[in-house]
Amino acid sequence: MSAPLDFDVIARTIKQWGGELGFQQIAITDTDLSEHAAHLRDWLAREFHGEMQWMAQHGAMRWEPDQLLPGTCRVISVRMDYLPPDDDPEAVLADGAKAYISRYALGRDYHKLMRKRLARLAQRIDEEIAPHRYRALVDSAPVLERGLAQKAGLGWIGKNTMLINSRAGSWFFLGEIYTNLPLPVDPPQQTGHCGSCRACIDICPTGAIVAPHRVDARRCISYLTIELDGAIPEPLRPLMGNRIYGCDDCQLVCPWNKFAQATGERDFHPRHNLADAELVDLFRWSEQEFLTKTEGSPIRRIGYPRWLRNIAVALGNAPYSEVVERALLERREDASALVREHVEWALARQRLARDSIGFVQG
Repeated sequence: MSAPLDFDVIARTIKQWGGELGFQQIAITDTDLSEHAAHLRDWLAREFHGEMQWMAQHGAMRWEPDQLLPGTCRVISVRMDYLPPDDDPEAVLADGAKAYISRYALGRDYHKLMRKRLARLAQRIDEEIAPHRYRALVDSAPVLERGLAQKAGLGWIGKNTMLINSRAGSWFFLGEIYTNLPLPVDPPQQTGHCGSCRACIDICPTGAIVAPHRVDARRCISYLTIELDGAIPEPLRPLMGNRIYGCDDCQLVCPWNKFAQATGERDFHPRHNLADAELVDLFRWSEQEFLTKTEGSPIRRIGYPRWLRNIAVALGNAPYSEVVERALLERREDASALVREHVEWALARQRLARDSIGFVQG
């Protein structure tokens, strides 16, 4: 007869192997997500999810892992840093002629990289420790990943709804392995450490953090630039500044991010000068250039028309210049009605800014 498995030793081994694969932290939790499920149901009832109908689908599968992978009794939760080194996001935000792209999207798509490594970890457990039923997940199925990470002790959910770690801030990705191995669980992060701080609430450009721990996605710039298919509501456009893909303001202002570490993963480093690009240069990309330069990037999923839509809004918010006005005029007859509508709005904004300059000078 084979010796019984020592799950304490197995858990330590899994964490060691995970570290070797480049994960900054690995922890284990059970599958009771009842508290987080109640929060999600309330959020959906308030229709804060906007057009993200997939958030309302799959029912209890989101908060009952056993329904996604029968037999699941433990979740191995991991985090991986992604903040680029030698980056100055505040400087980009302060320059209205530059394009701000959320720092997680400057390099290659994290989904494939992390999922491959999680699959390698799960397979190694299967081959060298014990056969088990598993599934590796990286934002690729109906999973309450922040809830699982909080339960595993990787951090607490801040007032901006991001997971925050007291030693690493919040600039990291999350991933999971569902398994039927009865591993020992790590203690959860029972309380948060945001205290009376409301920096993230006050800084949000569009007022999307409507209360602590509650974001109305319909106002969130990440939603508007990535998830929304149609026209961006006009009242929100001037508030978006030069943010063309996502928004990091609530992370940039978070005091805990003074502990964030730059990533050593070269795949997460910026490509094609996207960390410091001029809006006009990106707006002049052809569709083929867009497809080529966003290959392997999370940006590609929004498609070319929405890419141009987002940049048009940023150009409308940019300081007036003949270069910006000319770039917008070049897109006035774009094949996409969505793009044309946002270009006209941006042209009106640029001309208003031009007239204001002339009035002041006069």
